[in-house]
Amino acid sequence: MKQFIEQLPKVELHLHIEGTLEPELMFELATRNQIAIPYASPNEVREAYQFSNLQSFLDIYYQGANVLIHEQDFFDLTWAYLLRCQQDNVLHSEIFFDPQTHTARGIAFETVVNGIHRALTQAKHELGISSQLIMCFLRHLSEEDALATLEQALPFKDKIIAVGLDSSEQGNPPEKFARVFAKAHEASFLAVAHAGEEGPALNVKNAMELLKVQRVDHGVRCVEDPALVARLIQSRMPLTVCPLSNLKLKVVENMEQHNVVDLLRQGLCVTLNSDDPAYFGGYMSDNFLAVANAHPVTKQELAQFSLNAIEASFISPEEKQRLTERVSQFIRQA
Repeated sequence: MKQFIEQLPKVELHLHIEGTLEPELMFELATRNQIAIPYASPNEVREAYQFSNLQSFLDIYYQGANVLIHEQDFFDLTWAYLLRCQQDNVLHSEIFFDPQTHTARGIAFETVVNGIHRALTQAKHELGISSQLIMCFLRHLSEEDALATLEQALPFKDKIIAVGLDSSEQGNPPEKFARVFAKAHEASFLAVAHAGEEGPALNVKNAMELLKVQRVDHGVRCVEDPALVARLIQSRMPLTVCPLSNLKLKVVENMEQHNVVDLLRQGLCVTLNSDDPAYFGGYMSDNFLAVANAHPVTKQELAQFSLNAIEASFISPEEKQRLTERVSQFIRQA
């Protein structure tokens, strides 16, 4: 099964590029940019990656982002992730970035987006990996701050396909950003939002109804509302589930408790993703393996996660058909 998972063609839809900052690169960038960090070694950083909840993770996450200063830093961060995609046979990735984490430190919006985009373009040519870029609003900040960030993004609409919503779900429900998402839709951005991870099933419903999202990120607490589950099945609203993240942040106590396989078998359009892999102990193949080791899944079911991700992606119908055929061909030969 391990070999099958490693070779299975994959599509990732829930990945925070700042969350791919491995301790070694953090130290390299800190040295290059003369940024002081409160750790003596990469191993000490890894030892700090023991989280009790989402907020305890975010505290370290934002601290690590301080080493990202120049366009080259954002290129190097993104390129390192794309090399992992190549290793894990990820053919397409739709990547989140958090501009407010950087603009609040005085980093220009264009520095961030141009560095990431340059790496994505190079990966398309050199690695054959396609990608899309999604700009997330930090939900613990104000609506006004999100609106200002949306304005900053408008000159870069050729590089950004969608807006998203991440950071602390508790106390920051989807409705806080309804006007921001309405303006984003007016500007022809697609939309996704984190909901139903720490927050209740109601957040999933409100993300769909008030923010008019095309995908729900996480969404695992949808099971608290059977009517919502039925609606998700009927509508094929995708859920971008992150198993190792859910385990690390105590959304579930152990992987055997995770509901992603049950959701798949009920007919929901669930996908597997790595979220913040440098912090949560695993990239795409690791997440597939964690699920397969904890649940009696078939190869066809594992492949269905890839097929769902292709269906849920923001690529053209022609490209969806091409990737679907590639997965189908792999299954036939496996």
